[in-house]
Amino acid sequence: MTAPTAPDRPPEAALAGGVAGPDALEPLVAEALEALRRGAERRGGPLPAGGPTAVAEGLRALLDPSELLPELGDPFALGTLVEALAATAADPADPACAAHLHVPPLAVAVAADFAAAAVNASLDSWDQAPGSTSVELAVIRVLAELVGLVRPEAAAGVLTTGGTESNLMALLLARDTFPRDQFAEGRLAVHCSEAAHFSIARSAALLGLDRDAVVPVQTAPDGRMDPRVLDWALADARADGRVPMCVVATAGTTDLGAVDPLPAVAAVTRRHGVRLHVDAAYGGAALFSGRLAPLLDGVAQADTISLDLHKLGWQPIAAGVLLVRDAALFEPLELRAAYLNPVDDEEAGYTSLLGRSLRTTRRADAFKIAVTLRTLGRSGLGALVDRCHDLARFAAERIASEPRLELVAEPVLSTVLFRCLPQRDGVGPVATDRLNAVLRRRLLEQGSAVVGRTEVGTGPGSVRLKLTLLNPHTTTADLDRLIARVVTAGTEAEAAADAQVDADEADAHAEPEADADAEEQREANS
Repeated sequence: MTAPTAPDRPPEAALAGGVAGPDALEPLVAEALEALRRGAERRGGPLPAGGPTAVAEGLRALLDPSELLPELGDPFALGTLVEALAATAADPADPACAAHLHVPPLAVAVAADFAAAAVNASLDSWDQAPGSTSVELAVIRVLAELVGLVRPEAAAGVLTTGGTESNLMALLLARDTFPRDQFAEGRLAVHCSEAAHFSIARSAALLGLDRDAVVPVQTAPDGRMDPRVLDWALADARADGRVPMCVVATAGTTDLGAVDPLPAVAAVTRRHGVRLHVDAAYGGAALFSGRLAPLLDGVAQADTISLDLHKLGWQPIAAGVLLVRDAALFEPLELRAAYLNPVDDEEAGYTSLLGRSLRTTRRADAFKIAVTLRTLGRSGLGALVDRCHDLARFAAERIASEPRLELVAEPVLSTVLFRCLPQRDGVGPVATDRLNAVLRRRLLEQGSAVVGRTEVGTGPGSVRLKLTLLNPHTTTADLDRLIARVVTAGTEAEAAADAQVDADEADAHAEPEADADAEEQREANS
C-alpha cells in the first residue's frame, strides 16, 4: 500500500503550537501589530466618526460575502482585516472613551493571553490542560484569600465569561439545593436590590422561575439596599407561601458604584436561613486598594461571590470568576463524562474542572490573571484602582463647578453620573432628557467621545450621562477636555433644536400664505 502524502502546507496554514510555532507566529504577530497601529491612526480618536452608517459603509467592501470566503485565499487578509478592526473599534485606551465598564487591558495581560491562545488549552479535562488546570486552581485559591474566605483551602471557584454567567451559576447552585417541586410550582424567590444587575432577572427566567420570583428590595438614596426592608421582604415572602432561595447583594452597582451594606445584609440572611450571593463583578477589585477595601467588609460571609477582572483588573475579555465558600456547593454540577473525567483518573490525581462550569470547552483565561497578579502584585493593582477613583473624584468636582452640568452624587468607585442642563429657563424634563440623549449621540457621530447614558428613577427627567473612568493613564487635562466637549455638544444640540423649532414655525406661517396665494390664482384663472 502506498503511504499517503502530506498535503502542501502554505505559510498561511502554519500551526501556532509546537517547537516550530513561534517561528510561524513571529512574522504574523509583527504584521498584526503594524496593522493595529495603522488602524488606530486611521480612526484618530476614541471611535470612528460618522456613526453606524459610516462604519457599515467602510466595512462593506472589505467584508462582502463574496470576498469573505473566496475560492482562493488572500495572503494579505491578516493585515487588511486587523487594520479594519482597529479603525472601526471603540478604543477604551483613549481617555475620551469613558462610557462603560470596558477597560483598556494591560499590555502584559494581552501578551499572556496571546501565549494562552497559542497553547490552546481546554479546561474540560486534565489531559487537555495539565499546567493550565493547576494555574486556574492557584488563581482561585489566591482570590479566595483576597476576599477573605475563612477557609480558602476549602473554597472553590471557576473562571467564567463574566458577571452574567457567574450570577447565573450562583442562582443555579442555590436553586438546586431545594426539592424540584418547589421551583416547579413557582414557589422560590430571589431577593436583590432594585439596583441589582439585570442578569439576576434574566438568570431567574433561564432557571425556570416565574416572572414574580425576583423581588426587588428598596434602596436608600445612596443606591444601597436597605437591610430593614430586606428583612421585612423575606418575612413577607414566607407569609405569602414563597420560599426565599437566595439574596443577592451588590458590591458596585453599574451606575452609582454603590456597595450594599454587606455585614447587615449577611446578618439578615443568616437570621432567615437564606443563601447569600454577592455580585462584586464591578466592586470586587476594590480589595486590591487599601483605601477602598473597607467598602467590601463582610463579603467573606457570602456563600458565592462574582468577580470580574476584565473590569477593574484590566484583563482582556473574558476574565470573570465565581467563588464558592465550600467546594461542596458545586455538587449540582458534578456530572461525569467517561471520555473526560472518569472516577479512577480523578482518584489518581488527574483533576478535571468539568464539574465546576456550565461550559465544556474553556480556554485558559486564568493564565493572564496569574501573570498580571504576579507582575503587578496587590500594591500595583491597588495603585491603578486608586488612580481611577481619584480621576472619578476629580471629574465629579469639575462637573459640579460647571454651570451647564448637574452632578448626581459623589463617586463611590469610578463612575460619575451627571446631566447637561438647558441654557434657557423653563425647559421641561422631556426636553432636558432629549438634550442629553442628542448631545451624547452627537459626540458618537463626531467620533470625539464615548459617554454613557442611563436613567435615575423613571419617567420624564430621568436621563443621565455617565463617565466610567477605568483608564489609569488618563490625566486631569484629558478629563477637562472631555467635559468641555460634553458642554460644547450640549450647546450645539440645543442650538440645532432651536433652529429646527424656528424652521417649523416658519413653515407653519408660510403654509396659510401659500394657500391664500393659490386660492387667488385659482380665482384669477376662473
